[in-house]
Amino acid sequence: MTKVKEFIAIELTQLERGFVATPETLETLMAFCRANQGSNDFLLMQMAIQYGAKAALENVSEAIALAEMTAEYDSKA
Repeated sequence: MTKVKEFIAIELTQLERGFVATPETLETLMAFCRANQGSNDFLLMQMAIQYGAKAALENVSEAIALAEMTAEYDSKA
């Protein structure tokens, strides 16, 4: 699992350093969409893709943490 965690950490770091800022939250992305009003659609699309990648990596990371906690609990029982 350590290699997977390292991979996730690296990918999340790279999303933060991209040319296009990755929105921190869905609300931030939605606020940009409202303010955007149809201009810079490529930028909006890239932000949405990066936010989706970030959300997926965070979900996998949480699932790994939960699986590890469950395995630790089961081993003590």
